[in-house]
Parts: sequence; structure tokens; C-alpha cells
Amino acid sequence: MIEFLQDWYQRHFSDPQVVILALFLIIGFAIILLAGDIIAPVLAGIVIAYLLDGAVEFLRRGRLPRVVALLIVFLLFIAFLLLVTFGLAPILFQQVTEFFRELPNMISEGQLLLMQLPERYPHFISETQLQDLIAVIRAELALFGQKVVSLSLASVVGLITIMVYAILVPLLVFFFLKDKQQILNWSTGFLPKDRRLSMEVWAEVNSKIASYVRGKFTEILIVWSVTYITFVILGLNYAMLLSFMVGISVIIPYVGAAIVTIPVTFIAYFQWGLSSEFAYVVVAYGVIQFLDGNLLVPLLFSEVVNLHPVAIITAVLVFGGIWGVWGVFFAIPLATLIQAVINSWPSRKRRNKKISTKTLPSGEEESLSANRSAVE
Repeated sequence: MIEFLQDWYQRHFSDPQVVILALFLIIGFAIILLAGDIIAPVLAGIVIAYLLDGAVEFLRRGRLPRVVALLIVFLLFIAFLLLVTFGLAPILFQQVTEFFRELPNMISEGQLLLMQLPERYPHFISETQLQDLIAVIRAELALFGQKVVSLSLASVVGLITIMVYAILVPLLVFFFLKDKQQILNWSTGFLPKDRRLSMEVWAEVNSKIASYVRGKFTEILIVWSVTYITFVILGLNYAMLLSFMVGISVIIPYVGAAIVTIPVTFIAYFQWGLSSEFAYVVVAYGVIQFLDGNLLVPLLFSEVVNLHPVAIITAVLVFGGIWGVWGVFFAIPLATLIQAVINSWPSRKRRNKKISTKTLPSGEEESLSANRSAVE
């Protein structure tokens, strides 16, 4: 057993580059895991800076000075925040309030509908089973009400937190964009000089994370806008609230779309019943989800993520369980990081290949390179 562990260690950690990469990964995950809540504003600032840096570079390609491009993008970002705060948030709050005001009536109608099931399908469900089901639903609703009350009692702390975020995050975003190169130079000053493997992994992950953040934000806006316009045309109640939920649901691949289907069909059913309007809403929602998964996502993320759906769902479950909302949002980039590490990790085959290449005479090495080029 000891010999096996020694052999495994020699195969994987004999290279100093591998040790440096492993230390970087361990330290990074430990900081986020242990101090994620404390540095949450910094993480939010980094995410938004990734998002806005692409717009800054786009304006710079139009021969604008970086300072001017940065100011334009940052002012647009502040305008967007003000629009969300004073334009969108009141509408969402109003519709949430109206929904909870109408929820008791919806529950009463649903209870009457359930009471008809034993008469129509006596072989599948009995009145006793139905009463037990209603009791469970009432208990869950009571528990949900208690959670809402507890959230309302903690609203003061939440309001203070939001105010702190509203001040700190824009400042952090501005300085991340303004002093991007200085921060990178300062950070690399603490790293070892020989860090080829780590920089190879970082270069791949950095480009993919930046593209993923921008693509995901674009996907949210497109899905949200299209869903809102569709629901308004069809006359569905709470169109802004439901479309916002549909837009945010794209953060969680596969699972989000399934979860948000419940409130959409629930509200549509209690508004129209089993009618043609209900069918139109369900079909339209299905078309939006189909186009998002089969057209928009491949268009936005074709060069960013090359992961199997099982790997994506596993990453969402694992990182979401560890870091909550942040883990869900960064599940795919973190999975991409793991994939990049696995691809770059020196394996026995790669080491043997390097050794055999180094031991070849110069003439044979040139011949081997020429043959590879010809094959390619």
C-alpha cells in the first residue's frame, strides 16, 4: 500500500509545476469556502467587472481612450442600476404583493378541485388519502408563512446589507476596471517565477469565465424580454414577475426551467382553467424554453463550455450545495476549471512523450516534427 502511494505521488507530484498548481487550487477554494460571505462584495465586483470589461475593450477597438471608454461603460452601468432599483423593483414588489393577496383564493379553488377527485377516480384515490394530502399542504403553507414572517423581521438587516452592497460593489467595479493591469501585476508579484502550468490553466479558464459571464447575462436579458412580451400579449397575470423568474432560471441549467414551469402553469390555470388561453401560455412557454436550449445557448456558449450534461448537473448540485447562489452561478465555470486542470495535468503518457522527444537526436526530432505537420 505504501509503495502504491509512493508511486502515485511520484507520478503526479514529482513535477514542481503540479505542486504549485495544486497549492493555488487549494488556497483559492479554501478562501472562498471559509470567507465567501465576507468577501461576497468583492466576488460580485469581480463578476460585474468581467461583464463590463468586454464592453470597455469593444469601445477601445473603436480607437477611444481607455479612460473615456471606461467612463461611458461605468455610467451606463450606474444608469442600469438606477433603472432596476426605481423602475423594476417596485413593479416586482407590487406583483408579489398582489400574488400573495390572491393566493388564499387560489388555494380554496384548488381544494375544491381536489375534493372532486374521489368522486371521479375512486379506484385511485380515497377521501381519507385526499384529506391527508390537504393536511400536508396546509402544514407546508403554514411553514412557508413562518419563513416569510422571519424574512420580514430580518428585513432591516437585509436592507442594511443591500445598502452596503449598493455602495461598495460599484466602487469595486470601477477600481477593478480602472486599475485592472496594476492589480494583475501586483497579484502576480506574489507568485513563483516558474509557473508555466498554472498560467496555462489560468489563460484557458480566464477567457472562458469572461465569455460565460457575458453570455449568461445576455441570455438572461433575452429570455426575460421575450417571455415578458409573450406573456403580456397573451394577457397572463403577473407577467413581469413570471418573466423575471423565467429569465433568472437560466442560471441553473436544466433544473431552473423545470422549477419555474410550476408557477407559470399554476397562475395560468387559476386565471383561465383548462381553456385555449391556458394551452396558448403553456405552448408559448415551451417554445421559449426550446429555443433557449437549442438555439440561444449553443449560439452564446458554443466556444465556452464543452461539458456533458451529467457533468453540468453534477457541478450545479455540488457547488450549489457548497456556496449557495454563487455556487450555482459559477457551477459551469468551476467545472470548466476542473476540466482545464485535468487536461493540463501531466500524465504518464505526456511525460513519456516529452522524455522521448528530448532523447531524440536533433535530426530525428526535426524529422518527427515534419512528419507530424504533414499528417496534420
